[in-house]
Amino acid sequence: MRVSNLEETVDFYQKVFGLEVSRRHQSPRGSQLVFLAVPNSEEEIELTYFPGSGAVEVQEDLMHLAFEVEDMNNFAQHIKSVGYKFSDGPTESSSGSTFAFVDAPEGYEVEVIQKPK
Repeated sequence: MRVSNLEETVDFYQKVFGLEVSRRHQSPRGSQLVFLAVPNSEEEIELTYFPGSGAVEVQEDLMHLAFEVEDMNNFAQHIKSVGYKFSDGPTESSSGSTFAFVDAPEGYEVEVIQKPK
């Protein structure tokens, strides 16, 4: 994902979702890359910052990430404690799952899902 403020975005994913920086480097053309590891998974998220390309403008509903949480209420308290809030939800679906969204600094929507027990 391209971002305008690399450190603010890294901080968001670390504080809100507990992701960890697995590596950083600079590409041959000057892009700064940060790879964030998802706990208990082999998945990573790549953030890219290239100052020469200008500010990132995220289109509404272009894409989003999703993370599963054990307890939506506990997660809501956690994000509030680190300075964020849900931008939508929580909402219970017909399948019994509960979902909500929190916006990353660039405007990317991040979905949070609690599956039924």
